[in-house]
Amino acid sequence: MENVLLGIDGMTLDDLVKISRSYAKVEITEESKNEIQKSRALVEKWVREEKTIYGVTTGFGALSDVTISLKDTKQLQDNILMSHAAGVGNPLPVEAVRAIMALRIKDLAKGNSSARIETVNQLTELLNNGVSPVIPEKGSVGASGDLCPLSHLSLVLLGLGEAFYKGDKISGADALKKCGMKPLELSSGEGLALVNGTQVMTGIGALAVYDAVNLGKMADIAASISLEVLHGSRTEFDSRIQDVRAHPGQRFSANNLLKITESSEIISSHKDCKRIQDAYTLRCSPQVHGASHDAIRYAKGVVETEMNSSTNNPLIFSESEEFLLGGNFHGQPVALAMDFMAIAVAELANISERRIERLVNPMLSGLPAFLVENGGLNSGFMIAQYAAASLVSENKVLAHPACVDSIPTSANKEDHVSMGTISARKCRDIVTNAENVIAIEMLCGAQAMDLFTNQKAGVGTRAAYKVIREHIARLDKDRIISRDIEDMVRVMKEGKIIEAVEKAVGELE
Repeated sequence: MENVLLGIDGMTLDDLVKISRSYAKVEITEESKNEIQKSRALVEKWVREEKTIYGVTTGFGALSDVTISLKDTKQLQDNILMSHAAGVGNPLPVEAVRAIMALRIKDLAKGNSSARIETVNQLTELLNNGVSPVIPEKGSVGASGDLCPLSHLSLVLLGLGEAFYKGDKISGADALKKCGMKPLELSSGEGLALVNGTQVMTGIGALAVYDAVNLGKMADIAASISLEVLHGSRTEFDSRIQDVRAHPGQRFSANNLLKITESSEIISSHKDCKRIQDAYTLRCSPQVHGASHDAIRYAKGVVETEMNSSTNNPLIFSESEEFLLGGNFHGQPVALAMDFMAIAVAELANISERRIERLVNPMLSGLPAFLVENGGLNSGFMIAQYAAASLVSENKVLAHPACVDSIPTSANKEDHVSMGTISARKCRDIVTNAENVIAIEMLCGAQAMDLFTNQKAGVGTRAAYKVIREHIARLDKDRIISRDIEDMVRVMKEGKIIEAVEKAVGELE
């Protein structure tokens, strides 16, 4: 796999996923190296001149009016990492930590911080060697950036803290030693440069966005299968309906549903039935899914903007030889986007669970109760629907926005914070729950599809069904169903179903 180049601009969500999940290595562009060195030369000049610069020759937060002597500026940098490493809770997953590391390198690569090239190289080497610092998931308020978790990350550069390396949890010192690296000695301003940014909320949020984009396609595929086996109509996806209410996501979803169910003999077989309209969970799926598609697309735009931003304070502008104090570390843009997307993905699960209920309820579906033969002896998908209901209910609690809360910090100097990292973590959990709900709908839909032996499903529906049955057998009698759900989620996340459907009908929107 080719190295991912990190420079001034241009990092994509796909780049980040390659680094975090596929262990692609990163490389700093020559342009970025030059910018980093120019900014660093200015910082060293200002320090020699004993210029007052926040976080470089002063304390932090409410202690910003305390001047630090030249001889103590190095100790100040070590102190910020140790004192700010106050995180609690379970460690963040390795894939999230790798995303955070990549984004921190990307921020520093813009050349607006006081970091030396040696420090950026040390962080890059750590990532490329597969070292993942142990970062407790709780402790950030999302301004001034993700101070607490980024401090835990940065400790390992100094041979402090802990890290995961080749599956083992070891000390930061041992991690460096195993990679042939030496502990870094920070210079003036570098401690703050390492921890003052939004990379934790952005890294966690970016992976959630990536998964949500694919989940949006899976929701349309799941709805298509349910539509067929519940004897729904394709009329509601007519382009004229979408044209008079021109929300892009609604149009995309309706087009997807039309393509997936194209040439369905199952739907054609009941075109003259007496049902006037389908239930909302079928008829309004483009409107519901589409609104979520739009929200996810908005969140993706915010995240990709943040991935290519400078979120330090102070910011160094080498061309004009100035530094400016500002608030780019404030996570409000990401916080709002993550809270919005959390609600949107929760709704994908919400409508999916209602379709699951229609599939397993014989009074609504006309299918065997709980989609299994010999009901009574076998419970079939009865409790799978319970699990989906539980996950949907949990999502409703998690969907409460975190960004509407703010608790002043640092002796009221930092008197409005974003709670953006909480927003991102909640959003990640909602996406995981929604993946399981849609997996259950896919299992139920495939089980119902087995009953239609004399009629062909739509082109895309049939492609999805074949992939499911290649990996998960029909439920002829009760078995441990959690294993089927787990397998279904795995197949979904590997992209096998989307790939097969798009091969059959063209790219889904």
